[in-house]
Amino acid sequence: MTDAQRPSTPLPMSYKDAGVDIDAGDALVDRIKPMARRTMREGVLAGIGGFGALFEVPKRYREPVLVTGTDGVGTKLRLAFALGRHDTVGIDLVAMSVNDILVQGAEPLFFLDYFACGRLDVDVAARVVSGIAAGCEQSGCALIGGETAEMPDMYPDGEYDLAGFAVGAVEKSAIIDGRSIAPGDAVIGLPSSGAHSNGYSLVRKVIERAHGSIDAAAMQADFGNGVSFADAVMAPTRLYVKPVLELLRHVRVKGMAHITGGGLLENVPRVLPDTCQAVLHRDAWTRPAIFDWLQREGRIADDEMHRVFNCGIGMVLIVAQADAQTCLDHLSRAGEAPRVIGSIVERAPGAAQTRVV
Repeated sequence: MTDAQRPSTPLPMSYKDAGVDIDAGDALVDRIKPMARRTMREGVLAGIGGFGALFEVPKRYREPVLVTGTDGVGTKLRLAFALGRHDTVGIDLVAMSVNDILVQGAEPLFFLDYFACGRLDVDVAARVVSGIAAGCEQSGCALIGGETAEMPDMYPDGEYDLAGFAVGAVEKSAIIDGRSIAPGDAVIGLPSSGAHSNGYSLVRKVIERAHGSIDAAAMQADFGNGVSFADAVMAPTRLYVKPVLELLRHVRVKGMAHITGGGLLENVPRVLPDTCQAVLHRDAWTRPAIFDWLQREGRIADDEMHRVFNCGIGMVLIVAQADAQTCLDHLSRAGEAPRVIGSIVERAPGAAQTRVV
């Protein structure tokens, strides 16, 4: 056998040859640390960098009950990829979990994120995490850990997935569970910023019907008041934590619902006793223009709109009628624009638990 016929010695392989760049991961951690540092709060004993983060429940709690929530951003990410908008989906991620635990009266304490991709783009990942840190700052919880997973062949280049996990605490005696809700109570709504992070599979279908594709030029068209269509459809989920926690110091709130997947028709019933029905008055609040556009272009029925989207109400609070004005006053001073959007009535046998009239 000649030298030319002998098989060549394979070259040494590295993790980078397999598609995983350890140096890029280290660079991302270095970029993340200052962002996470800005979110630190009482209770954090050890954050990003260890095998596990350490958090001590603040001593001001006498009988703390931990409340947890986990969620993602869903197919809104596909619009983020198409439009190159990675700065606000992290806010969506935080909001979906912390708003959920808020409805039971919980103060968010800390947050963990999971970022998965096929090939790590440090700049894109840092933009995403900057949004996560901003959401944590706005809701008063600490970003104390997470995971960045680079998995070649699992995701196409330029795409990633996100998941988040929030832990909060509430005094056992202050848990909000809706049990005391009764006919005559007032239903108060807090405005949403748009579709938040729900219904985006339908949103994308409507865009494709209207424009043939998710066309970047069309998405930059003026949607009114100097807002582009892309701005309207990508507006981040609102965080209700600070104004609502402040409200709970002054007003007894009987029940709350975060209006996410399932819209108004399926989320409000989650906090209602079986004997109660919420009657919501559609003309009691202003619906953002994005919903008018979606309904018109998609020819979507009213019931479907109310079952899929928040339709302009991102958080619902139920209080005694006697407390309604005090509740409105406190929320208004906190910068919210609350509206009494309905009332609780006795539920007839077999009737739906929420009606929009």
